[in-house]
Amino acid sequence: MLFTYNALDDEEKHVEAATARIRSELRRYVVTEPRRWTGLLARMTRARALVSSNSVEGIHVSDEDAIAAIDGEDPASTDRETWRAVVGYREAMDYILQRRQSPSFVITEDVLLAVHFMICQSDLTSNPGRYRPGWVGVRNAKTGELVHEGVDRDRLEPLIHEVLDYVNHAEVESVFLRAAMTHLNLVILHPFTDGNGRTARCIHTAVLAGDGIVAPTFSSIEEYIGHNQQEYYDVLSKVGGGAWNPRRNAKPWVRFCLGGHYRQAQTLLRRTRELERVYAELSNLVEARGLPDRMAMALVQAAFGSRVRNASYRVSADVSKNLASRDLKVLVDANLLVPEGERRGRFYVASPTVAKIRQELRLPKSADDPFAGIPSPQLSGQTSLFPENV
Repeated sequence: MLFTYNALDDEEKHVEAATARIRSELRRYVVTEPRRWTGLLARMTRARALVSSNSVEGIHVSDEDAIAAIDGEDPASTDRETWRAVVGYREAMDYILQRRQSPSFVITEDVLLAVHFMICQSDLTSNPGRYRPGWVGVRNAKTGELVHEGVDRDRLEPLIHEVLDYVNHAEVESVFLRAAMTHLNLVILHPFTDGNGRTARCIHTAVLAGDGIVAPTFSSIEEYIGHNQQEYYDVLSKVGGGAWNPRRNAKPWVRFCLGGHYRQAQTLLRRTRELERVYAELSNLVEARGLPDRMAMALVQAAFGSRVRNASYRVSADVSKNLASRDLKVLVDANLLVPEGERRGRFYVASPTVAKIRQELRLPKSADDPFAGIPSPQLSGQTSLFPENV
């Protein structure tokens, strides 16, 4: 028996429909009518998901090094052990999004274990690509209190097979619900020595990637979870109850996920519209200075707060290393970028002129609550779930 949630109620269907409408508008920008800057938007989105999902597990990487990971480049400042973990998660994301493009793709046990292997390959003590050998518990890192126990080892694999049957074959009215319940069951089962949360979040994205609403890169809820970690922990604690209790009510979790997808879709659409406005203004600025229009790609990345490196600009503008170096120097000489650091550590940030354009074109952040007026399931004040395995 798994945690189940048979159907969305009317309010939840309303939120799902509102999210679908936002994502349809987003699809126009990134699929139907892609712009020159669409690739940069996708890389920024993937980088933020990478940063956020790893931060939940206490693995921290800068935004610019996350973009370097997405681009297959070396980091500027991340230490070797952290970098190996970050690259492993990027490889898992690459793998699952590539495989998901096949119409016949299903999430098999081999796929699940392959994802876990990539995520945890930097630490052999995590048994990458294997289920945990025995009991696993989660303790509060500060108090030592046991806050969650994974399912008994002898029950684990049959239940994993039930999860895989559910994700691939169950009749579920909503892809959001299918993804949310797959995520919940994997996390509460706690099938691995480590990497349970990252694996579950990656599989959550894999389920959504086949929904046909928007490009897979923009389906992830990971950025939202990264910015709302305490709520994520609390709702898992409330629903899980400290152990494998599949008869407990999953409504708080379903609503957390639906609300997260709604707000993440709002964030992405706002960011997309801002990028469109800023890029148009920076393109005009570049043209007025008599510079090649490709240089606007460096300026828009800097305008949105990212450190521009030779490698990231090369990918954005599709130019050679030498031409990228010349372009960046021209932008510095034109007082549009400001250089910092030396040699291999050099990067570029927005000049006051570019930063002002970004600030003037910033759109207001929406505080829209998709469940406004709807009583929310009360969450307990339980200690955060899954801060540390034992």
